[in-house]
Amino acid sequence: MKKFRRIIGAVLLVAILGGGIYLDSLMPVITGYAAKNLASAVFVSGRNAEEVEALDLNFSLIRFASNTVDYENKTVTSRFLWCTSTAVYREGYGVTLLCGDDANKLREQVFPLLPDTTIVKPLPQGDSAVSARLAPIAKAFVDDHAYHGHPFAFVVLHKGGIVAEHYDQGIGPDTKLLSWSMAKSFVNALVGMMVKDSLIDVHAPLPIPEWQDDDRKTITLHDLMQMQSGLEWNEDYGARSDVNVMLHCEEDMGLYALQKPLEYKPGTHWYYSSGSTNIVVRYLRSLFSSDEAFLSYMRERLFAPLGIRNAIFEQDMSGTPVGSSYLYITAKDFARFGQMYLDDGCVDDERILPEGWVDYTCTPASNSENRYGAFFWLNRGGKYPDVPKDMYWCDGHDGQCIFIIPSCQLVVVILGYSPKPDHVIDFNTLLKDIISSI
Repeated sequence: MKKFRRIIGAVLLVAILGGGIYLDSLMPVITGYAAKNLASAVFVSGRNAEEVEALDLNFSLIRFASNTVDYENKTVTSRFLWCTSTAVYREGYGVTLLCGDDANKLREQVFPLLPDTTIVKPLPQGDSAVSARLAPIAKAFVDDHAYHGHPFAFVVLHKGGIVAEHYDQGIGPDTKLLSWSMAKSFVNALVGMMVKDSLIDVHAPLPIPEWQDDDRKTITLHDLMQMQSGLEWNEDYGARSDVNVMLHCEEDMGLYALQKPLEYKPGTHWYYSSGSTNIVVRYLRSLFSSDEAFLSYMRERLFAPLGIRNAIFEQDMSGTPVGSSYLYITAKDFARFGQMYLDDGCVDDERILPEGWVDYTCTPASNSENRYGAFFWLNRGGKYPDVPKDMYWCDGHDGQCIFIIPSCQLVVVILGYSPKPDHVIDFNTLLKDIISSI
């Protein structure tokens, strides 16, 4: 009996120690998530801190973090048990989560950004009859949560004109909102523009130094954009996974991802990886003579032609924009982006993306079962059965979406909070009702 008790005691001790070690490893993710997202919501989006804590941060262990907002120094510090994380806002750069440096050192890294003089052309108004039919849907969706979730912004373009625009309380047309993984599709556009400018070849093996002594040297931008790099990765957001470690614990996110070993032959195995996008942006940044040149190129070639002013593409500690996750622009800016793809890569009859780039974007990755193209999701696989198969879309965590439906000449932008599994927006029914109304 004593021996049995000793065994049980040993097992419990191991379980407690193991649980403590795991919790210790998870805590930087808990506090990092809280600090980063609260700081961006407050200092970039201009939202009320208490409301953000009550909605966006009210889940899992994140809800137990104690958050302090320093409005004078524009920082947020989050604490959970013995762990602390701090996120710092910098004008023009947005929020960066501190990893290994203090706030003053981070602020010294920036260079002065010139005022953004981008001309913002108002989106035209669409057919008033269509707008009248969509008005009840917009109200039911945003105000009454009739399609579930908690929408912040809802914009619909039909034939290039606005036919629906509705915002939650405290959110408006000028509010910059988080893209989450919709940022990946903007990286698709950045790559396309660099292809058009003859700066890169998406099918050429990448000359990344860390890859040159093994089979990773065959990986191309095409492989990364189609999520078929073959690199080891874990995209599970509910644990201390690769994506959580990258976003909340790493100074150089792209470097962390590219150091992963090869699991599959490049181009043969599909697996969604936020790390892939950060590898791409890190590589693109390396092609420019300076960070100023790279950021200027993004502004002049990616945002200015679309009429997007003062876009905030937040950076990691190394200075690389976090292409997987952290772009802040307005709902109508997201709509402008979607309209460019609907118009085959053109804005006001000016070609922005190379000819054939949208077709390339919508070509299914070979192992994706028709679900994924190049940093865009595809409805060819039938995820939304009541929506045309030609739809493709930008998809972000917690329900951020830009749906592009060529056969209906529709762009639908949805931003807000729609966490899995219990509060997911019913996109299929919503899109079906929109299509029926036009």
